Amino acid sequence: MRLDAAGPLLIGLALVVAAAVGIAFGWERRTVRIVLAVVSTLAVMGTSALELNRLTEAYPTWSALVGAKPATDTMDRPGPATETSPAPAPAGAPRPAGGAGRIVELTIAGPASGMSMPAYVYLPSAYATGRGRFPVIEATHGFPGSPKTWLTRLDVVRHLDREIAAGRMAPTVVVFASQTPSALVDTECLDLTRGPKAETYLTRDVPAAIAANFRVRTDRAGWGLIGYSAGGFCSTDLILRHPGQYAAAASLSGYAGPGIKVGDASEKTLNNSLWRLQHLTRPPIGLYLAWANDDKHTKADGLRMAQLATAPIAVTTAIVAHGGHSDAVWQTMEGPAFDWLSSWLARPVLSGRARPVLSGPAQSAFSRRARPVLSGPAQPAPSGRAQPAPSGRARPVAR
Repeated sequence: MRLDAAGPLLIGLALVVAAAVGIAFGWERRTVRIVLAVVSTLAVMGTSALELNRLTEAYPTWSALVGAKPATDTMDRPGPATETSPAPAPAGAPRPAGGAGRIVELTIAGPASGMSMPAYVYLPSAYATGRGRFPVIEATHGFPGSPKTWLTRLDVVRHLDREIAAGRMAPTVVVFASQTPSALVDTECLDLTRGPKAETYLTRDVPAAIAANFRVRTDRAGWGLIGYSAGGFCSTDLILRHPGQYAAAASLSGYAGPGIKVGDASEKTLNNSLWRLQHLTRPPIGLYLAWANDDKHTKADGLRMAQLATAPIAVTTAIVAHGGHSDAVWQTMEGPAFDWLSSWLARPVLSGRARPVLSGPAQSAFSRRARPVLSGPAQPAPSGRAQPAPSGRARPVAR
């Protein structure tokens, strides 16, 4: 049983309840009372630690807890990766008509950054034909979090399958890479002065490994970025710093600056999106900024970035009426954001030809049905539209 599964947490809760009941019935016996009080305290502490681990995703397995490394293939050379089953779709969720994509799990060794970390790669169903090169989106996560957050709490595979099957998104390879060697260290996708070189890893090592091992486009027009929360800052920061490598980026409840100190004070200048937009030449990129109206911090940052991101930057804003800084909001934003990115990125092409590879009807990235996408100046979402559906997984996240 995995350490981050529901089983250990339920066992811990059962022990807490059992110890409390035992104390009530054995209160008259001093020895029993003391023993059960100790058991109850340990059970509460252990259960709290299990829930904290589930939120931070620091130790997914028991072997990870004791320091063992996962047995996955290292992608510094061509070779097979381990296929991983995505989280099951919620009961009653419609199945995509265009075929399901699959997830492969691997370890990407980074010669430039000196880091070797796990990653997940989504391959659309069209990839299985053995033909064509596909555009790529790098997806960054928040903190606390991990690449697996996209697969579990944000249910990204179902969203991608649905958008591709409906023709709102072209078949695309999506990479969910790690941003830090330790889940308890927040890098904000930056090269820290006395820490991990996350920016180098994400912008040099990961693209090189993906291009060497998968059939993907290698031109700038075929690469984009997406991230939520702190990962939203990653997306805007990385594309502003590397506009020659990425064509477009989507930020879901992202921040304008990092929530950490880099070590060289660049969090106030070169690694701050507002400072770059104010003081440096604006690159010709596409930028998608989404936030919830009641998420005050990211709303303020999003509005300010939208004001500063003038031509040649093309800005699209998307506002969800309410929901705060939570999983439910990001699930609401996912589909439209991926659709928008697909509309900006180059299409898949057959090997050696300029023929696009399509899945489903070729449609605009924006569907006729109500979606939380607004173009032009940022404004509140109309009442009754684009509100996140209630979800039991809507946990508030700090960054």
